[in-house]
Amino acid sequence: MTPRKPVALVLAPSRQAISGVTTHLNLMLGSPLGNEFALIHFQVGSEGRSEGTVGRLWRLLWSPLILAFRIWLADADLVHINTSLNRRAWWRDLAYLLVARLLRTRVVYQVHGGLLPRRFAAAQHLPAAVLRAILRLPDAIVVLAKCELVAYREFLPQQNVVALPNGIDVSAYRPRLLGTRPRSTPLQLVYVGRLDPHKGLPETLEGLAMARARGVAATLAIAGSGPEEERLKQLAARLGLSDVVSFIGPMFDGAKRRLFESADLLVLPSHFEGLPYALLEGMAAGLPAIATRVGAIPDVMVHGVHGLFVPVGKPRAIASAIVRLAGNPALLPLMGIASQRRIAQSYSIERLAEGFAGLYRSLCGGDAAAGAA
Repeated sequence: MTPRKPVALVLAPSRQAISGVTTHLNLMLGSPLGNEFALIHFQVGSEGRSEGTVGRLWRLLWSPLILAFRIWLADADLVHINTSLNRRAWWRDLAYLLVARLLRTRVVYQVHGGLLPRRFAAAQHLPAAVLRAILRLPDAIVVLAKCELVAYREFLPQQNVVALPNGIDVSAYRPRLLGTRPRSTPLQLVYVGRLDPHKGLPETLEGLAMARARGVAATLAIAGSGPEEERLKQLAARLGLSDVVSFIGPMFDGAKRRLFESADLLVLPSHFEGLPYALLEGMAAGLPAIATRVGAIPDVMVHGVHGLFVPVGKPRAIASAIVRLAGNPALLPLMGIASQRRIAQSYSIERLAEGFAGLYRSLCGGDAAAGAA
């Protein structure tokens, strides 16, 4: 008789949604973690759904009860909540956390960015003592960045807080020969991700316009969709960039890899982040990055080795970074090679699966060991 695998319900948006958490979910479900644990997706959030106000309210009311039924039906050993410390995700996922604890199910609470706990408590007018009590409910809190690990351990000295950075399928990004770009060829910049207010895209467009005014030939492909799309198109037109900035919509799988491989430089000047998959994927494809020192990005990149850091919200700094890299074409392939090596060595999906397997085992105890035997 085949031993029973421990069951983990993984809470995340639709597998077709455009978000970093969805990418994380799909990679986990296809990883070696599934060899040891039965992973079951439980959909949460509005992403990937077509629903009106009434439908959303109905879902918010009944979804925690449906989770309780799924925990009972699957005889789940563990609930893995993918969340963020922002107002929307926090209050939604609090209900799921309480349901899982009421049913005495082990809980992994993975935080994908947002505010650090002390700042979140103040911003939400939520007393720190209340937030601390709630964050003690999970059996383990998983964060993505070293700075988050320090902040959570300081805020919750007795809680089990671990850092497990995101990982990608490195094998999908084949090593390529990175040659020096001819000076006569325009520098091809690329952005991949949601078109949200905190992604720094207005500054990117302004910085690109400044760099072009300083004589740099450069183009920008923006791959993604979101609430800022029309405003960004209008800004590009006002800055006279319509002929060099293209909005190409969301890109997936092979199309996204080809986009990275055809570009020279990734831009990611976000105001805040967890650990963006676009950074890992772009670097795996051999792209240096212009990025900000937010979230786990400084854990991945070294300034001058894998790309350049710029301050948050500073178009002139972005322009200077573009000018510097455009004027040193031999630097780009060196940074690209270093980026490929960095991701291959430290950010593979196999490394991530091994980390979660160890965490799951420690929480499930003897059940996990028996299931793996």
